[in-house]
Amino acid sequence: MHGKHILLGVTGGIAAYKSADLVRRLRERGAEVQVVMTDGAREFVTPMTFQALSGRPVRTDLWDPGAEAAMGHIELARWADLVLIAPATADFLARLAGGRADDLLATTCLATGAPIALAPAMNQQMWANPATQANVAVLKERGVHVFGPGTGDQACGEVGAGRMLEPTELAALADSTLVPSGVLSGRRVLITAGPTREPIDPVRFISNRSSGKMGFAVAQAAREAGAEVVMICGPVALASPAGVRRVDVESAADMLAAVQAEVRPDDIFISTAAVADYRPAQAATQKIKKTEESLALQMARTTDIIGTLAAGQQRPAFVVGFAAETDTVEQNARTKMLRKNLDMIAANEVGHDKAFDCADNELIVLWRNGRKLLPRSAKTQLARELVELIATVIAERRTEASRAAPLSANATKA
Repeated sequence: MHGKHILLGVTGGIAAYKSADLVRRLRERGAEVQVVMTDGAREFVTPMTFQALSGRPVRTDLWDPGAEAAMGHIELARWADLVLIAPATADFLARLAGGRADDLLATTCLATGAPIALAPAMNQQMWANPATQANVAVLKERGVHVFGPGTGDQACGEVGAGRMLEPTELAALADSTLVPSGVLSGRRVLITAGPTREPIDPVRFISNRSSGKMGFAVAQAAREAGAEVVMICGPVALASPAGVRRVDVESAADMLAAVQAEVRPDDIFISTAAVADYRPAQAATQKIKKTEESLALQMARTTDIIGTLAAGQQRPAFVVGFAAETDTVEQNARTKMLRKNLDMIAANEVGHDKAFDCADNELIVLWRNGRKLLPRSAKTQLARELVELIATVIAERRTEASRAAPLSANATKA
């Protein structure tokens, strides 16, 4: 959301007090926020509150002589990258569905070409009323986004659907609604992240120390760079980055099946997952009892996900692997890249409190005719640098291919 313009409309509901926190959450994500309040909203929260939080004078009046001398509602409509109405009362839903232009907020909604999102907030019976539901259906048909409402206790003492979603939820949804622009705009990125768990019996499994933090950071960076991002992850305790579609899996076999179901020929595939190399050959169907002094497990190889993908008919356009090594890091990584026919590999040293479950990391990135060291930094920053490098290498290949095409054509003619 860095540098994005969010026009936040606040209408006359008790949930308007939450909108002040929403301004903070949007600005934390880097957005610029302009608040427009209806007359009803000013009965609950003062414009001064929103001015202090947004750093901008609050707009309230369609008939403001100073603002409308320059067609202020048109200016607002053009300024916005997203119009978010929170709370959106039943009255405002009805007016917007009816195409009314009787106050500044409604007029701006009619005049904008930006996406519009609504966060409904009202009594549960008002939300369930057929008239409200009909208005919501009309708005959805027109492409308006509807966030929520949530369900729970209401200010009137009743319980049910109609609560405005919390500010953190709304900020994340707003983020995912915006169409990002960046070096991967128009591209689709498929990422694997986290560990896998290979069952020994119904209560035990073999796994590893991967937290998934690097993969989640790469997913966030790819989304920030404008890509459509799908993430397939093993068992991790991390929240999904905004705007990223997530598929949860357990074992290496589950991850392979999910990858094969999702992959497309034009994808950028980034395999950050720490997939188990071996699994128990036969998982017990019941809990293994502690009866013997020792227990021997027969282990079998798991299918190599990235190797299978890079060598198969479903090969993505660009394949990036990760190599977690405890010794001779660069040599082992280069061997892995060549053996598995990868386009790029990011290598890092693990063990001795390095990489796994840490907030920072360091990468040696290798590709067929290049090498770059990404110095130790926070994984979020490191991920952005890696995504930038991937985009650069892809662009260079595209340029090389376009230069080679005329030469091939001339050779054919000759």
